[in-house]
Amino acid sequence: MQLEAHAPSVPQNPRTISPPAVPEDSTLTPLTALTALDDAIENLGVPVPCRTYDPEVFFAESPADVEYAKSLCRTCPLVEACLAGALERREPWGVWGGELFVQGVVVARKRPRGRPRKNPVTA
Repeated sequence: MQLEAHAPSVPQNPRTISPPAVPEDSTLTPLTALTALDDAIENLGVPVPCRTYDPEVFFAESPADVEYAKSLCRTCPLVEACLAGALERREPWGVWGGELFVQGVVVARKRPRGRPRKNPVTA
């Protein structure tokens, strides 16, 4: 299998990434064991973003790459089950189920490196 490289500096048109069809017999239960997640992906029979794109993007350092990974997850039919399982497992870091995990909890956005400003920026 060949993985596609990502290029977050050149955003993709969201209309070109369409979610794959979800089989009617799929269940959206938390995938608490990673083997259960692997099995669900294999049984799905359609490509999922975490197996199609470069896996490094789901564990990226830059905020732009993290947002790109989160947008890829939105097209996945297993997004809810993946997120529920990651919450139960308290994933230490990375993008799981369209959310960013840092030290086992979901954070809203990835902060860039460096110290925050002491004074607010005036426009």
